[in-house]
Amino acid sequence: MFIPRITDELELLDGLVDLAQHPRVIELGCGAAQLSRKLLERFAASEVTALEVDERQHAKNLANPQARLNFVAAGAQAIPFEAGRFDLALMLKSLHHVPLDLLDVALAEAHRVLRPDGLLYVSEPVFSGALNEVMRLFHDEEVVRAAALAALQRAVASGAWEQVNETFFDVPVHYRDFAEFEQRMIGVTYLDHRLDDSTLAAVRARFEPHMTADGAHFVRPMRVNLFRKRHFGSFSS
Repeated sequence: MFIPRITDELELLDGLVDLAQHPRVIELGCGAAQLSRKLLERFAASEVTALEVDERQHAKNLANPQARLNFVAAGAQAIPFEAGRFDLALMLKSLHHVPLDLLDVALAEAHRVLRPDGLLYVSEPVFSGALNEVMRLFHDEEVVRAAALAALQRAVASGAWEQVNETFFDVPVHYRDFAEFEQRMIGVTYLDHRLDDSTLAAVRARFEPHMTADGAHFVRPMRVNLFRKRHFGSFSS
C-alpha cells in the first residue's frame, strides 16, 4: 500500500492497530517521544514506556514528564523488562540506529517483551529522494538502512513473526532556510556531526536549489512494517 502524504503518523498507526486493544506500549529509541505523547493524549487507557540511549535526549525527556509516560535509559538490544509485558512495540526511525551486529538481538528483544499476538510497528526512512541526497553528503545511511530492512526480512523468515502489513508513505518536510536545516539536521544530539568548511559548503550548495519564497520543501519517503508475534516458537538471532 502507498499513501502519498502523511503529516501525522499517529493517524497511520491508529488505522493499522486497534490501539484500544493494545494499551501497554513500549517505544524503542524514542527520541523526544513526540508520537507517543500524542498517543497518550488521544487514548486515555494507554501507557507508554519509552527507551532512549542518548543521554542528552533522555535528560530532556525526564525534564518534560507526562502522565502515563515512563522514560527509561536503555537500548532496544537490552530491554530491561520481563517477557510478555507489552501489547505493542514501536520503532520510529530507530531500527537503523541500532548497531549492525545487534539488529537481530534488538528484534529478538522486542519479540520477547511482547505478549503472544503482540504487535511490532517499525517505521523506517527509505533511502531515496532529494532530501536524502542532501543528507548523504555528511550522513550517508545507505548501509544501515539496508541492514535494518534485511534484519526485518530475517525476522519474518525465522517464523517468529507474521507480517500483517507493509505501507509506504511520503512525509512532507519544510525548512525556512538553510540555517533551520543546519540546526535540525546537523546539530542533532544523538550524532556528532563536525562538518569542515568544504563539506558544509557542498551541503548548502545542494540544499539551496530547493529554496522557494516560503522556504525549502522536500518529501521524505517512509516504509512501515507491522508484525504480529506468533504463538509458537521463539525468535532466533
